[in-house]
Amino acid sequence: MTDLIDDLYSLGEPIADTKCPDVPVAQMWTQHKFDAKLVNPTNRRKLSVIIVGTGLAGGAAAATLGEAGYHVKSFCYQDSPRRAHSVAAQGGINAAKNYNDDGDSTYRLFYDTVKGGDYRSRESNSYRLAEVSANIIDQCVAQGVPFARDYGGLLDNRSFGGVQVARTFYARGQTGQQLLIGAYQAMERQVAAGTVETFTRHEMLEVIIVDGRARGIIARDMVTGEIETHLADVVVLASGGYGNVYYLSTNAMGCNVTATWRAHRKGAFFANPCFTQIHPTCIPVSGEYQSKLTLMSESLRNDGRIWVPKRREDCDKDPREIAEEDRDYYLERKYPSFGNLVPRDIASRQAKVVCDDGRGVGPKVGDFRRGVYLDFAEALSRLTQEQIAEKYGNLFDMYQRITGESPYEVPMRIYPAVHYAMGGLWVDYDLETTIPGLFAAGEANFSDHGANRLGASSLMQCLSDGYFVLPNTIRDYLATGPHEPVSPDSPEVLAARKQVEDRIQLLLSINGERTVDSFHKELGQIMWEYCGMERDDTGLRKAIEQIRGLREEFWRNVRVPGSADDLNQSLEKAGRVADLLELGELMCIDALHRTESCGCHFRSESQTEDGEALRDDDNFLYSAAWEFAGAHPVLHKEELVYQAIQLKQRSYK
Repeated sequence: MTDLIDDLYSLGEPIADTKCPDVPVAQMWTQHKFDAKLVNPTNRRKLSVIIVGTGLAGGAAAATLGEAGYHVKSFCYQDSPRRAHSVAAQGGINAAKNYNDDGDSTYRLFYDTVKGGDYRSRESNSYRLAEVSANIIDQCVAQGVPFARDYGGLLDNRSFGGVQVARTFYARGQTGQQLLIGAYQAMERQVAAGTVETFTRHEMLEVIIVDGRARGIIARDMVTGEIETHLADVVVLASGGYGNVYYLSTNAMGCNVTATWRAHRKGAFFANPCFTQIHPTCIPVSGEYQSKLTLMSESLRNDGRIWVPKRREDCDKDPREIAEEDRDYYLERKYPSFGNLVPRDIASRQAKVVCDDGRGVGPKVGDFRRGVYLDFAEALSRLTQEQIAEKYGNLFDMYQRITGESPYEVPMRIYPAVHYAMGGLWVDYDLETTIPGLFAAGEANFSDHGANRLGASSLMQCLSDGYFVLPNTIRDYLATGPHEPVSPDSPEVLAARKQVEDRIQLLLSINGERTVDSFHKELGQIMWEYCGMERDDTGLRKAIEQIRGLREEFWRNVRVPGSADDLNQSLEKAGRVADLLELGELMCIDALHRTESCGCHFRSESQTEDGEALRDDDNFLYSAAWEFAGAHPVLHKEELVYQAIQLKQRSYK
């Protein structure tokens, strides 16, 4: 290991994915499935799996592994698996079925994914995702998911950002909810069969490592406060992303990083934490009182046109009074090939550019108006209101309930907001972390999306991991089991349990003067200001300094009322915010070290003459895998090799 770099981090040995077969990319998954060891049905009944999270990745994995015959313990902090945040996804799920005969294919979906991620994702994982995608739709149709259909009864498709084909299957604006119901029903079938055991209102607070392998978790019953030990042969984290580090995001307020961060502190590398997606189509912030933001599906960009006034003096006008020639349809103007369907990072950044230019709309937030119009007037001139309602009705209703304005009559006002995390636990081709026996699925891992996720690909990855990838890769690990039984009284288990108990007691004993929410909100303001849509060296260094000061104050001045012996939401929040404070610093260090711009990570020092992201492939063609080492994390670089796709600067013009 070298000396500390810039007094912030040190450089460790390179890391590589050694599990992927050395064959052409189109043959990798088939070859790998054949090479993986099998577990016969009798032995499966002797093996146990813990899955943390019941969203699409966790629910699908629990259902599939339970049906295979393994004993599965499924954990979620919600009161029902159906409350997992996957329920909030709106617009659709991608699959390379080419139903429209518009030139789509597995390779094109693979290419769009890698290009959309600005050439910072693995070829192997991205191709597998595209390859498996078609199976997902068949699986979900068989489960009864009510995808939209055309007049002839065939499954319908629409387009999403970053592509020029229609490959997105959808169920109005409720796609995530309908897919989650399908996965939930499949899991509940296994609950009835006795292969899956569910633990609701349980929060994982520590991973148990025995002889270098993940062998269980410590969880807290959030109703009774009881600290529980759960042991198994293998542990899967499917606990979602970390967008709530920004406080205001489209994530549910309960979403947190604790499961993956506890694993990170025990030795699981955390990859590309600075790659967080800003979604361009959200209802703007309306006041200081807000605790979350509301997403308006990207599917709206199929028929809605985005614009702002050409003149600053028109920003106060009713949009219906602004003449067509006085409107700037800036995405259509700058990116004629893709128009309003450019990738999310580009659409978000351009919204910020026009608002920074003083041409934003809506009420002022600070010195600027933070909003742009998403206008359906042109669509309503060629489609009836009933046809629009059939495609987007629930989204229009949601917008009207929140803002008091009807999108059928007045253009929506939208602005970017934090949405999805491309970073996550580093995993190999098997989805195994750097801790043997600990796997990560869905948004909890980093593997598929690079520096920017294409719209409608999160549901695709989660179901791909849960239904098709993990069940085929985890058996290669489980084939070496059953492993030596672990006693609940073993030193490693007792030490993990004591860590949890001591941390809870410390949080309760501080008895300071500030609420947990006040710390979370201040952290979010720092992150959005300095590590949001645009980053630079000065701001990131300032953010790191401020976060360290805020974390020090948290541990001496936070006030957590109540006790640990019953329901205590302040205690739950306190543990989550403590982890977010550590994650926020790592995100800023990762963003600081990556002096290029790529995808959603936009360094103002690295841009083209016309303001586009400028990559530096000579120095940053790698995934950054961070090892926890206290105040000075260790950076391990995974070189990215492109053989099936040619590296080039992205262009959507």
